[in-house]
Amino acid sequence: MKFHPGRTLRALLLPLAAGLALTALPAQSAQAASTLTNGGFESDGSGVAAPTGWSEYGDTGASYTESGGHSGSHRLTHYASAAYEVETYQYLSGLTNGTYTLTAWVRSGGGQNSAYIALRNCGSPEQRTDLPVSSSGWIRIVTPIKVTNHQCTISVNSDAKAGNWINVDDLTFTSGATGTSIHGADISSLAKSEAKGGVYRTSSGSTGDAVAILKNAGMNYARLKVWVNPADGYNNGTRVLAMARRVKAAGMKLLVDFHYSDTWADPGAQTKPAAWSGHSYSQLRTDVYHHTYDVLNALKAQGSTADMVQVGNEINGGMLWSEGSTDNWSRLAGLINSGYDAVKAVNASTVVALHLAKGGDKAGTEWWFDNAVAKGAKFDAIGLSYYGYWHGPLSDFQTTLDDAAARYGKPVFVAETAYPFRLDSDDSLTDQIDTTGELVPGYPATVTGQTRWLNDVASIVEAVPNGRGLGVFCWEATWTAVTGNGWDPADASSGNGWENQALFGYDDKALSSMTWFSHR
Repeated sequence: MKFHPGRTLRALLLPLAAGLALTALPAQSAQAASTLTNGGFESDGSGVAAPTGWSEYGDTGASYTESGGHSGSHRLTHYASAAYEVETYQYLSGLTNGTYTLTAWVRSGGGQNSAYIALRNCGSPEQRTDLPVSSSGWIRIVTPIKVTNHQCTISVNSDAKAGNWINVDDLTFTSGATGTSIHGADISSLAKSEAKGGVYRTSSGSTGDAVAILKNAGMNYARLKVWVNPADGYNNGTRVLAMARRVKAAGMKLLVDFHYSDTWADPGAQTKPAAWSGHSYSQLRTDVYHHTYDVLNALKAQGSTADMVQVGNEINGGMLWSEGSTDNWSRLAGLINSGYDAVKAVNASTVVALHLAKGGDKAGTEWWFDNAVAKGAKFDAIGLSYYGYWHGPLSDFQTTLDDAAARYGKPVFVAETAYPFRLDSDDSLTDQIDTTGELVPGYPATVTGQTRWLNDVASIVEAVPNGRGLGVFCWEATWTAVTGNGWDPADASSGNGWENQALFGYDDKALSSMTWFSHR
């Protein structure tokens, strides 16, 4: 449909008012253009209800410009002291058909029923991006669309409770697409859970295979850790082979996460495997090579080649302490390169990632990778753990992720994130996150809060410039409370401090938060 100046858009825009309970729609007040008008809301000053180029529906008093822009002097704000529903929109016509991306800088105090940016009436299915909750730092979000009818409506929407607010600024509408390729989860706990009697159910309650339930929800990539010789015999090379067969049979890709330890390797511990404990540095390089090669070659031989490999897990302080600590970057780089070379010897196209737990720490990430690069460490991608209750606000996460991608010219992804859907424990061990004071503001410990967290983290990864944001792995989606499957592989009575962040509920049913797997 071509736009005719002066013609009302009543028929075209009726879908825009869905849910707004409007009895009449006003005529379009501004003529459409083929380029976005006044995307920075600078044309009118403060207190303007319908900024130049924009129109409104609903509780229009809740939509206005005010001072305090992202880059300029003004921004669009939605706010009212009573509950409100409002939409601020701009209709574009005369567009060349093709793929476009809307970019916007946003802030939100949270609490709304919904707050999102949409592209609709573009000839293809509507696309939405929820506004992440960030009351101080601005966050950049993107929304891609395929225009097939030479037109598109850009829409900013709030369905809000009294006192809720959003800020939107610096919108651009340009050619190009965005999206993420990794919608993954770490399921390293699954084999032991099943062996100890763990049960997994569909959302309707039917007993099923957890891998299939996750796959059917949209999961497309599984992350499996490898320990060298763990006390319980799980998560070793042999066990990984069995789970990898299931992952590949389900049509998913596989990330193998080498810890180079007999137990957890993380920023607080990088303990050498017992079998390697007395080895010299040169022997350790050989150990890393052979262990990496042997596990990956066995995977390849059974038809389940790893698609991505982490050489080390959360190696903020290095690995294989003390020889491989960040006190000696040359040695650490040598160990990393032994792993890298082994991966490539098995399969040249397997992506090698280095993984830090510094999701909100731009300076720390730069310090680490600047040193690693200076000493010749080889890698293809950067993985970051980002837990919002530990690693700072979403705006710092975005800054860190964007900077890593640009500074090192590598794709980036979230190797680990998670969020609680409740705060009480399902076993005798207190969960790691168990009080409201630990939560990220705006994200309650509910299934809805968990869903929004995972989606908003994925939206920030999607927004990494130049298509360098690969996606997200949710950590330990299957680690439900099962007696004998606690955190300590050497202690069968140890409990699970993570079951309130899994993607299966305390009734073993799949949570609706699995819908995040269908993020763009």
